[in-house]
Amino acid sequence: MMAQKWDDLAKRTLSALAMAAVGVVAVWLGGIWFAALAALACGVMLWELARMLSPTQTHLALTLAALGGGAVLLGRVLPGSLGYVGVAGPAMVGAALLMREKAVFAVYGVAITVAACGLVDFRVTHGAVWLVWLVLVVIATDVFGYFAGRMFGGPKFWPRISPKKTWAGTVAGWVAAGVIGVLFLTFTNAGRDLPWISMLLSLASQMGDIAESAIKRRAGVKDSSSLLPGHGGLLDRFDGLLGASLFMLLVAQLVYVPEVRF
Repeated sequence: MMAQKWDDLAKRTLSALAMAAVGVVAVWLGGIWFAALAALACGVMLWELARMLSPTQTHLALTLAALGGGAVLLGRVLPGSLGYVGVAGPAMVGAALLMREKAVFAVYGVAITVAACGLVDFRVTHGAVWLVWLVLVVIATDVFGYFAGRMFGGPKFWPRISPKKTWAGTVAGWVAAGVIGVLFLTFTNAGRDLPWISMLLSLASQMGDIAESAIKRRAGVKDSSSLLPGHGGLLDRFDGLLGASLFMLLVAQLVYVPEVRF
């Protein structure tokens, strides 16, 4: 029984390390490298979403993937707010042509494309450090939540939607995110509010996970796809990053975000 609890650990760890390495390098390089990664991720996630919601429309899923990736790259080329011109395009096309769950695709599809375009613009405007912080908070939330949930078990956080997520894992994710915030205070000029902001970001990441779990339950599938060994699909791994990114982008519209330097 104990071995079964951890039977997916090796696959999860290797896949997570590979994705984290690619993501951090692309974030640090910025420019076309980060835009290309964001476009690819956006396209794959839209493909997975369409396949989950309407599995027989395979050609449409590929079309929506291409439109999503194109919208992100277009956003990098067009100046200022014009970069968001095509952000709703893939979601609206999907809502018009999918045979099932049109509203779900429209809402979640917009969220995916907005997050991808927004992160590319955020990297240009505010630099790499904030995005490295974002990625590390999401990873810490996921990893520590996974271990605490498996080790301690206990009451479920939201059993109707995500039966594996426990309160122990949820709180462990908040604590781990707060620690990431404290660590960033030691070698950057970020403000002292960063630890509790990191914990809010962790909560947003967990809500992103919950939202994707709800869609999978609605679609009657276990994973968004089988692209990643031990992880399922890209949406299964990036759902938390999606929630956290949208929260960070929203906050950036409401308050001043200072440039953070080492």
